[in-house]
Amino acid sequence: MTKIKTIGVLTSGGDAPGMNAAIRAVTRAGICNGFNIKGIYRGFEGLINDDIKPFTTENVSGIIMQGGTILKTARSVEFTTEEGRQKAYNNIVKQGIDALVVIGGNGSLSGAKIFAQEFDLCCIGLPGTIDNDLYGTDSTIGYDTTMNTIVECVDRIRDTAQSHERIFFVEVMGRDAGFLAQNSAIAAGAEAAIIPEDSTDVDQLARFMERGIRKSKKKLHRYSVRKS
Repeated sequence: MTKIKTIGVLTSGGDAPGMNAAIRAVTRAGICNGFNIKGIYRGFEGLINDDIKPFTTENVSGIIMQGGTILKTARSVEFTTEEGRQKAYNNIVKQGIDALVVIGGNGSLSGAKIFAQEFDLCCIGLPGTIDNDLYGTDSTIGYDTTMNTIVECVDRIRDTAQSHERIFFVEVMGRDAGFLAQNSAIAAGAEAAIIPEDSTDVDQLARFMERGIRKSKKKLHRYSVRKS
């Protein structure tokens, strides 16, 4: 493996809050330590299409508070093929990139692992996914922000639910992991959380609903006014 002089950074898969902060950190820390930084647009698809530009500190100025990703993101079917990965590597050589920082979720980091093994390329993965479903990290980039956003939304939904005296079901993301559903349910004071890790049948769901209705009932006091 050659000495690293130029680092490429990309975001891939679903976007997550905090990706821009990660791009900014990689760029500024890299430049501070004497590396050249190149931004790769639209994930692995950008590698295949040579959509790559040099990055300076100005490119990442004022982005830390922005959602989404300034590098854009995409899912690349072509990168799953050997031919697609070869095109991507050819562009890496053309651009003089010696190492790659991949910010993404399970699929993105799995692709980076295969890429690194095939071409003996240094690849560093930053876990950027709201699902929090990556092994080896306590909290992925985007998870905490997403959970707090859910809690804020549920707080508003509860006002309508109480006004109409109804039970509301709130569906959140998370794919095959129940971290968002379970922890936001706890934080928001939900009656129950249905998560992929635990099976819930129709009868259990009915009991959850009945329990919620019973707990929400308030005693009504009737007052009569009499003339003296």
